Amino acid sequence: MALQPARRPVLHPVLERVTQRVAERSAARRTAYLGRIAAARTQGPARGGMGCANLAHGFAACGVQDKLWLRGNVTPNIAIVSAYNDMLSAHQPLKDYPDILKAAIRQAGGTAQFAGGVPAMCDGITQGRAGMELSLFSRDVVAMATAVALSHDMFDGALLLGVCDKIVPGLVIGALAFGHLPVILVPAGPMASGLPNAQKAKVRKRYAAGEIGRDELLAAEAASYHSAGTCTFYGTANSNQLLMEVMGLHLPGASFIPPGTPLRDGLTEAAGRRVLKLTDLADEYTPIGELLDERAFANAIVALLATGGSTNHTLHLVAMAAAAGIELTWDDFDELSKVTPLLTRLYPNGTADVNHFHAAGGTAFLIGELIDAGLLHEDARTVGGATLAAYRKTPQMEGGKVVWHDAPTESGDPDVLRPAAEPFDTHGGLHTVSGNLGRAVIKVSAVRPEHRTVEAPARVFESQEALQEAFAAGELDRDVVAVVRHQGPRANGMPELHRLTPPLSVLQDRGFRVALVTDGRMSGASGAVPAAIHVSPEAAAGGPLARVRDGDIVRLDADKGLLEVLVPDEEFDARIPAGAAPSAEEWTGTGRELFNTFRRSVSAAELGAGVFA
Repeated sequence: MALQPARRPVLHPVLERVTQRVAERSAARRTAYLGRIAAARTQGPARGGMGCANLAHGFAACGVQDKLWLRGNVTPNIAIVSAYNDMLSAHQPLKDYPDILKAAIRQAGGTAQFAGGVPAMCDGITQGRAGMELSLFSRDVVAMATAVALSHDMFDGALLLGVCDKIVPGLVIGALAFGHLPVILVPAGPMASGLPNAQKAKVRKRYAAGEIGRDELLAAEAASYHSAGTCTFYGTANSNQLLMEVMGLHLPGASFIPPGTPLRDGLTEAAGRRVLKLTDLADEYTPIGELLDERAFANAIVALLATGGSTNHTLHLVAMAAAAGIELTWDDFDELSKVTPLLTRLYPNGTADVNHFHAAGGTAFLIGELIDAGLLHEDARTVGGATLAAYRKTPQMEGGKVVWHDAPTESGDPDVLRPAAEPFDTHGGLHTVSGNLGRAVIKVSAVRPEHRTVEAPARVFESQEALQEAFAAGELDRDVVAVVRHQGPRANGMPELHRLTPPLSVLQDRGFRVALVTDGRMSGASGAVPAAIHVSPEAAAGGPLARVRDGDIVRLDADKGLLEVLVPDEEFDARIPAGAAPSAEEWTGTGRELFNTFRRSVSAAELGAGVFA
């Protein structure tokens, strides 16, 4: 009796509907984009059409063997673009990657060149400081730097080395401008687990409450962030890693392998060998512009929701999709959130970190559960195999080589990672809210149900420093909705307002009903206090936050999706906007004056907060 082929899980109707809606909405832009990358495709190596002087410049510094291969027209040449620097723990391990990759590629019959570096700034270092106002704009700088690196027409594929916050989305956006090239993202992996997250959060709150001093706080932070590798909490950096894997841009299981281990080096070498097979000179041509289609972005949204990932990706996924000619909206996130189960508890939505997640089954178990639930497009293209089905396997070192095996069928720790049939919650970690104050995003996966609705008098601030001063003076010891405005991309670059979490958490712990409403960001570290963030339109663009006054009653209801000020429409509309974003003359220091053009050009948060048309 002939064996019947395995039956593919039935796609969830909401995922199918949202993906189809995205495709229809994007049809004209996507068709134009695909036409551009098809026109950029060449017959034979990209360098084959270069003039002799151009080509000679391109290989002048290469070794003898590489020069011979680059002179010919049969050898693929791979660009390496890196965010390496040795100040940032997540990127420090990337130092030796170019040599590892060049050796692996050479052994596999290809050549590779370090095409360029991109800047990499750390939100953890700039948090609450002037440099944070350049953070979001740095994503588009990374994209432009990536484009410069790839602009020499020497390359048949690319390996992108980067991990954190704005760096990975920037690398992807830049690579999509060369969408005819195959691209693999090569990660560095997390540092070992340090001070437990629950203890770290407790120390921060005690410092905010004035119970301990700076020395105790610094000791706790140093015990948390203590070595090379990515910070282990589930913020934007680790959300990046998971999304790149689910979108098929990492090799299967590559996201959370620690640096400095044989498996990490083995996966890096494997990425070098694999990208050669994806070039137009081999049999599995897989250009990034075709790989990142509507299915890939729908998969990314689902994975973000299922894990309670970073709110920054309501900006970054929209911006990356736009670079591929695809139009995502916050409504797509909201609709998918209603049917996506929450399958993880990772700090700040729990106490575990990404090392615990990986040990419990990690990305392979998560992807398998979501595929079986019909919540991922299993047929989406990937760099690691024909479809996403290849990502149900986990890598191991055997005989000096990476070998992939089927992932466990049960979670190793149901307090950290659960099957789709037994989720932590029946819906995803992100909601949208809207009303007469605009539209916003709220992360609810760490917010207890009893805290998801707040109706209280507003206290309006023009900066996070002003809120902290009011807290220290005891002025916020009451039910309050803190409105922090003129923090959007056009105002001051949309800094993260991380430092507001500890004081607001202290107020909530004291029994007050507390919420934050802002046109700024809170990132993957959004915590237990309900925070309506990315309010759009922002105050600096004439948004209604500029008309809120101290004492106005503001209602934030995450469950019903409401964000409104309880002031009669006629009175509210007649108010003169108050407060102001800094002028070009005022927005100076720490290099900010160099980015005024970005402030003038940036799109709204809902459109990805980018500077590219």
